[in-house]
Amino acid sequence: MSSPLNDRLSASQNAEADVLLLQRALGRESITGNEANFAALLMDEMTDIGLDPCRGDFLPGRPNVWGQKTGSGDGPTLMFVGHTDTVHVRGWAEKWAGTEREDPFAAPVIDGKIWGRGACDLKGGICAALAAVRLLNEAGIQLKGSVSFAFIGDEESGEPGTGVSSGAADLVRRVKAGQIATPDFAVYVEPTRLDVYTAQIGFFIAEITIVGKSAYFGTPEKGVDALKATHQVLSAIWRHEEDLAAGPKHDLVGASNILVTDINGGGYIAVPGECRLSLIRKLRPGENLEDTARAFEDAVNCSDLQDDITVNITYPAGRDHSLGGSPVEIDSDHPDAVALGSCVQEAFGRRGEIGGAPYWSENPFLVGQIGCPAVYCAPGDISVAHTFEECISVEEYLAAIRAFALFMVRYCGTID
Repeated sequence: MSSPLNDRLSASQNAEADVLLLQRALGRESITGNEANFAALLMDEMTDIGLDPCRGDFLPGRPNVWGQKTGSGDGPTLMFVGHTDTVHVRGWAEKWAGTEREDPFAAPVIDGKIWGRGACDLKGGICAALAAVRLLNEAGIQLKGSVSFAFIGDEESGEPGTGVSSGAADLVRRVKAGQIATPDFAVYVEPTRLDVYTAQIGFFIAEITIVGKSAYFGTPEKGVDALKATHQVLSAIWRHEEDLAAGPKHDLVGASNILVTDINGGGYIAVPGECRLSLIRKLRPGENLEDTARAFEDAVNCSDLQDDITVNITYPAGRDHSLGGSPVEIDSDHPDAVALGSCVQEAFGRRGEIGGAPYWSENPFLVGQIGCPAVYCAPGDISVAHTFEECISVEEYLAAIRAFALFMVRYCGTID
């Protein structure tokens, strides 16, 4: 059922301006490492809507941007968080050569969808949050509490030397130092198709190097075959994965698992002396990175390997933890999460369901390091993120703006 407030917001929304905002954002290439290009636009847009933005580097030449719409009374602080970087566009132009989609930063509207790198992951969410403030301004609504914004870099992986959540770590440092107000509740605008995710998976990536001894193929007895040893290690890993799949399941994100993602090894007409493999381990909320890594290593080391075989395991993808990214959850019936879902349903007529994220993003920094309950909620479908099909529904994006504005009002309260 629509409320008078929702009707008021709908009447005040400037859909054309909202779409142009997202198109401008998509026009600023911000592949991980080049966040400054988008940060400059955010500074301008935030200034225009009265957020008094600040900017500070988390690494040289790579800024975070933050700002706040300060409330006019005593009330809670609601924060919207999103990452400014996107994944690469290698192969995009070739895929769409000769079509409207050829330029990944042109942001064409085709059949009711805006196309381009970052459309759903996650400039759609960032722009929806900012446009919600503009909508409140246009509707003449004055908040009692405050709404703050933190737009941070280095979330995506894939570019050399980047993608370790340096921006999120810098946000935590600034909150703890009192430079940014500690929020009472946060919405991280990763794409959820406007459902509300109160839980997310954790992960670690393991890189395993198995070393034997190479030898000429005609005298294999003088070598130690690393590929045979790798077969034994893989068998042990897959047995461990079967145990995980048959084990406990989380109501929102399911069972834990392991996926082997890469194998590289062999010798040229010789006994293979070395083999390398990579894998990713999914963690359910409640699992601990140290414990899961130890159990994984125990499974690998129980393989009946020759004495001359050595196995080295490294964890190259530390995020909020040196081993990887922690799983996290808040209560699925947390009243603020439920209230956000209700705002989505009112603004969009659907979605707003409580769910769990099948991806890892940076809410563990908020929940685990500054003690702020946080959810994921934003327009966009995660299944097209990082692909040549990345786009976002205009209808869903515009509904997200109204839903966020509704939630800002209901969470922060208003001055009569």
